[in-house]
Amino acid sequence: MASTQNIVQKLWSLCDILRDDGITYHQYVTELTLLLFLKMAKETQTEGRLPAGLRWEDLERKTGVEQHSFYRSMLVQLGNASDPLVAAIYSNASTSIKEPRHLAQLIDAIDVIDWYSAREDGLGDLYEGLLEKNANELKSGAGQYFTPRALIYAMVHVMQPQPGEVIQDPAAGTAGFLIIADRYIKQHTGDLFDLSIPQQEFQKRNAFVGMELVPDTQRLALMNCMLHDIVGTDKGPVWLGNTLSTEGQHLPKADVILTNPPFGKKKGGGLPTRDDFTFPTSNKQLAFLQHIYRSLKPGGRAAVVLPDNVLFEGNAGRQIRTDLMDKCNLHTILRLPTGIFYAQGVKTNVLFFTRGKTDAGNTKAVWVYDLRANMPQFGKRTPFTTEVLKPFVEAYGDKSDGSAPRTDEGETGRFRCFARSWIAERDDNLDIAWLKDESAVDAADLPEPAALAQEAIGELQHAMAELEAILEQLDEEMEA
Repeated sequence: MASTQNIVQKLWSLCDILRDDGITYHQYVTELTLLLFLKMAKETQTEGRLPAGLRWEDLERKTGVEQHSFYRSMLVQLGNASDPLVAAIYSNASTSIKEPRHLAQLIDAIDVIDWYSAREDGLGDLYEGLLEKNANELKSGAGQYFTPRALIYAMVHVMQPQPGEVIQDPAAGTAGFLIIADRYIKQHTGDLFDLSIPQQEFQKRNAFVGMELVPDTQRLALMNCMLHDIVGTDKGPVWLGNTLSTEGQHLPKADVILTNPPFGKKKGGGLPTRDDFTFPTSNKQLAFLQHIYRSLKPGGRAAVVLPDNVLFEGNAGRQIRTDLMDKCNLHTILRLPTGIFYAQGVKTNVLFFTRGKTDAGNTKAVWVYDLRANMPQFGKRTPFTTEVLKPFVEAYGDKSDGSAPRTDEGETGRFRCFARSWIAERDDNLDIAWLKDESAVDAADLPEPAALAQEAIGELQHAMAELEAILEQLDEEMEA
């Protein structure tokens, strides 16, 4: 793996070339994606997907201003390519590179990389490393698209996706959940060779589907999937669109949904406009939750990351939780530690549920695992690893629907069971905590000032969301 890490570091260091052009880390990864696709098509002998005259060698042989002008024209033409995946990756693409010499430096630097080693280690792993590097840069703002891989591994492990199942991520980001689910299935099927040819084709073309709102992020997702041999439909495995609009209604029903919907304020881009939701809400996380449990096939299962406010918000929030527990067996909630997401200060959970065969009375009890109380401050010095999640995975059990035998650890333990009737007495409030958090934050362990400022912003946004919910409730009472 050392060679992959070295290549990722070399590619990342190229960002210094573009700083004089005022290009951000996230813009840089997008620029790199547009160029890497051309180079990797050459290295993997798949240049036939690209129109003649619009390939790596055609760009490389030009120099100076001519090269820069050709590249800008090339992006437009590739956006209209006959190959659907090429057209999707380059749709409305443009370059932020203003200086021809910077483009030439980038092309030369990419050309001298040891691509033989990259192929040996797997180009997909190389690209994942680049995306992770991007997410680790607080200044990039890219963390919102990148769920910690340790958490994805744990969620996929307990959900146990199977060959032949449709796996959906309605907030795909850079396609991390789809990639790890695909990897899990390949590890259990001899890299798909244990499957028949039709089954292998299903896995490549029909098993995985996602939707992403931001065009540049969808580009990264499509590239990531392509390098992991996930082809998808004509539109690719990750579609461009707003899940919370009518576009989301076109996503296929799923056997498994794995996702981390975006955090943030209730107002802003991508507001819910679906007319098929039973409970209209301006809270995007609550809207995503409705989409998820409505999109599951009977017996389908989901694991979804959601902030604390979804567990206790009133009005539509309470109605949606009640509906969820009626239509699905909400069998497990994992309370996550703070500080593991790049949106600092956001308190999050993973909800695990299975869609019932009927629409009433499916949840009998909810198991809550508290991985938040008395946990260290995770960050660069204390990384959030799969080892941290191992006790939860073991307690969850070996049944993907949460039906394996479990042990209630009592008031001093981390894993407890709560009856549906007890939750109903709490007005279906699922923000359940019982451990006293005795961890004291050492001054030496405090995050960077920028992270602290971001945490303060998160807390203020959370407070604003609560005030808006109270105002909505008061307005409803006055109208009544």
